[in-house]
Amino acid sequence: MILGHVIIPHIYILPSLSLPTHSRIRLFPRSLNNLNLSFPVSRKLAIRSMSDSIETGAETSVKRRSLYPPIEPYNDGILKVSDTHTLYWEQSGNPDGHAVVFLHGGPGGGTSPGNRRFFDPEFYRIVLFDQRGAGKSTPHACLEENTTWDLVNDIEKLREHLKIPEWLVFGGSWGSTLALTYSQSHPDKVTGLVLRGIFMLRKKEIEWFYEGGAAAIYPDAWEEFRDLIPENERGSLVDAYHKRLNSDNLETQYAAARAWTKWEMMTAHLLPNDGNIQKAEDDKFSLAFARIENHYFVNKAFFTSDSYLLENIDKIRHIKTTIVQGRYDVVCPMMSAWDLHKAWPEAELKIVGDCGHSANEPGIAAELVAANEKMKAFV
Repeated sequence: MILGHVIIPHIYILPSLSLPTHSRIRLFPRSLNNLNLSFPVSRKLAIRSMSDSIETGAETSVKRRSLYPPIEPYNDGILKVSDTHTLYWEQSGNPDGHAVVFLHGGPGGGTSPGNRRFFDPEFYRIVLFDQRGAGKSTPHACLEENTTWDLVNDIEKLREHLKIPEWLVFGGSWGSTLALTYSQSHPDKVTGLVLRGIFMLRKKEIEWFYEGGAAAIYPDAWEEFRDLIPENERGSLVDAYHKRLNSDNLETQYAAARAWTKWEMMTAHLLPNDGNIQKAEDDKFSLAFARIENHYFVNKAFFTSDSYLLENIDKIRHIKTTIVQGRYDVVCPMMSAWDLHKAWPEAELKIVGDCGHSANEPGIAAELVAANEKMKAFV
């Protein structure tokens, strides 16, 4: 970078983004009026070879893009959030650092030790927790009192329990849904957002992945998912799986959970990842993952409208945000990140050109680490 000019090296020029020679950009939110400085921007805006960048501010130099070494929590615990549910939580990194909360996907996916590695442990106080019914939280795979709004309230209960005044919110896939919902409900508690694999649980997103759209790319994997359901019930596969995932017969639940989970795991990486696919054979993981996901999808995330998150963007427009999206994400296709970007141009959109859905793909992991590094200047 040359001060005053955004220069992104080689490959393609974006012809549609023609800027006057003396166009100016805002480096800080409008709320920080004493820091608002402007610099001229070069007429040319290009795309990187590996990661496209659509930004509203100048590119910050980031030295670190690789995952941090594995670390262990310095404390953990169980938080009772209702008469029915308890949540597992843990903290790692710097106890006196800036807090960041990691919101896992699914819903129902749970956290894993590798989730800690996206964050600088010397700078961040890293908070992970398993959402209702997932991971180490109890009761396992429970759908009772399990809604988006329950989870939003749980995040606040955990924040208060840990005596954290405000925090950076990090979430991918369903975690991005929950991060947006929580932030729109409690914008004063959020210092920044890092989102990945945008999922807003709209009808067209569910139909794309669960009702045949993604079958055009993965017809082999799709047939395994589809063929568990008799032909006369295929009008809505989400509903047909709901019936089986809530059967009185545990083996029926397990069979449906394995098929549901395998479909997602087979499509989550640009290149097949056998370790990821093997998760489907773990009945405990698959049951929580499939039952809770399906429960939220059948209930349309408990939102009051199909475009609820887009309709409420004004509540968080001022929050510093980076969106990381794999160009070839089949699970949460780029149309959703693009729709969010159009509604929220103030947020930075990073399009990773050689990746699919998973946060563990090298290109996406690098952009997530870089986003957290850049956030250090704002939180």
